Amino acid sequence: MQHLEGMLRDGALDHKTIIVTGGGTGLGKSMATYFLKLGANVVICSRRQEVIDNTAKELTELTGGNILAVACDVRKPEQIENVIAQSIAKFGRVDGLVNNSAGNFISPTERLSYKAVDVVVDIVLRGTYYFTLALGKYWIENKIKGTVLNISTTYAWTGSGWVVPSAMAKAGVLAMTKSLAFEWADHGIRLNAIAPGPFPTKGAWERLFPEELAKKFSFESRIPLERVGEHQELTNLAAYLISDYSAYMTGEVITLDGGEVLAAGQFNFLKEVTDEQWDAIEGQIKNANRDSKKSE
Repeated sequence: MQHLEGMLRDGALDHKTIIVTGGGTGLGKSMATYFLKLGANVVICSRRQEVIDNTAKELTELTGGNILAVACDVRKPEQIENVIAQSIAKFGRVDGLVNNSAGNFISPTERLSYKAVDVVVDIVLRGTYYFTLALGKYWIENKIKGTVLNISTTYAWTGSGWVVPSAMAKAGVLAMTKSLAFEWADHGIRLNAIAPGPFPTKGAWERLFPEELAKKFSFESRIPLERVGEHQELTNLAAYLISDYSAYMTGEVITLDGGEVLAAGQFNFLKEVTDEQWDAIEGQIKNANRDSKKSE
């Protein structure tokens, strides 16, 4: 199945160094893996050194690529500066950034503490802004045409109940993406985003949706293509956007969700109507039109 295969040619990311935040697990790990296969030097960071060390060892054995693991809490600018410094020391320069670190939980908003809100907003919005700003300063000073890819979500513009801190933070990231894409275009710096639908990852997915909840509210039933996403599908798009193949694209957010966001259409509930019911509805409409003409 082609959607489970790598999309870009071998060597598409040769000589590029890419930092992936939240790169030790889940989608971050999947993106890091594919970047390595395409020839990039990859720097993965997250708060737990043990996790990224294990991931780095695994991916080195899997791909034979060059990978550096540096612990970092994206809410702390000094730790971000350390990641960048170590990346430059190891690989000579940094060319790309994937802002993938995130925090989220499902809860009625009135049950949240102020601290709970701050944790999500600080990781998703402040962390993304801090890392982007730090690299932007470095790229502008050194005349490097860097590329930023932000992992967003469709509810950044539609909104969504029960994940309000995440929705607020992701909306801010989306505004930053478009704003800096214009402001930094003169420097050759590009910023784009992906808004993924459900791409299940063992750790994050299980924390958000315990097994009983996942079974009760199946995502597949709400997605027009009737399935969740495969990691390779997202990593293909991510690799394209971080590569020079997308050199004419900036300030864009691409939805990759199997049509999930389209389900908000006013009459989409009619998907549940059977052929027999449509026949009956059609007959009722014809009768109503015929009666209307007779009364004219």
